[in-house]
Amino acid sequence: MDKLSENIDDICADKATELFGVFGDPVAHSLSPAMHNRAFAFTGYNGVYLPFRIRQIAPAVSAVRTLGMKGISVTIPHKVAVMEFLDKLDPLARRIGAVNTIVNADGSLTGYNTDCFGAVSALSQHTDIEGREVAILGAGGAARAIAWGIVEAGGKVTIVNRSAEGGRQLAGDLSAAFLPLEKADRIGDDIIINTTPVGMHPHTGVLPVPARVFRRGMLVMDIVYTPLETEFLKQARAAGCKTVDGLTMFVLQGARQFELWTGLKAPVEVMREAVVEQLGVVLDANQNPKKDE
Repeated sequence: MDKLSENIDDICADKATELFGVFGDPVAHSLSPAMHNRAFAFTGYNGVYLPFRIRQIAPAVSAVRTLGMKGISVTIPHKVAVMEFLDKLDPLARRIGAVNTIVNADGSLTGYNTDCFGAVSALSQHTDIEGREVAILGAGGAARAIAWGIVEAGGKVTIVNRSAEGGRQLAGDLSAAFLPLEKADRIGDDIIINTTPVGMHPHTGVLPVPARVFRRGMLVMDIVYTPLETEFLKQARAAGCKTVDGLTMFVLQGARQFELWTGLKAPVEVMREAVVEQLGVVLDANQNPKKDE
């Protein structure tokens, strides 16, 4: 039995237990259940959080209402499509055009976006974003959230995407530049952020752009956290770049979700520890992943 299964088996539910979950496809890799269930246990909140593989988002949202689920995390590929099935949108989520969090308040479903907060907070731990040139790989829901956060923080964004239509649309929404993926060699930005699932388990070892785009001194971030050290980050570090893995963003956006759902202060370090345990790694003095011996 794996660690995630053990965590779920240890949960004690009763008739007052609130149900939470993550909707996505794929979703088996998600460490959100371990993170949120640890937070519930630590704070004494009577809740349980489970993964749900969802192919069609409309009936899934109906199930939230029918079952009285208290809160949902929304991940690939539903962050944009889910919006039309909700009752309300937080102003930030509306501006971004993507939702990764649903709060159920007595049957009224409100969509929020905590990816923006998580990404900007994670980057801000390493650099001042204002005035920096940032290349964002991808044009999906996560890219929208992160790009919006970068723009609001004063950064200059270039969207790099395989689909010209999707990439140009997002760039237009942000009044940003667009670069086709096949021309990624032209990236000359201070910061590169991968928001695509390329390199995620089980397709590890794959790069979203050629390694030759990395230059010494760049700050390179990957929002993928399974594996924690993606091939993208390995190659960036080998080229002399500073790197930010997906762990910090993931935990910080999850902490914001927890607070929206429960009204309690999130135990951020406890949530981080839960994710690190699931990944089977420890962090060295520079906060880089180091395999357990």
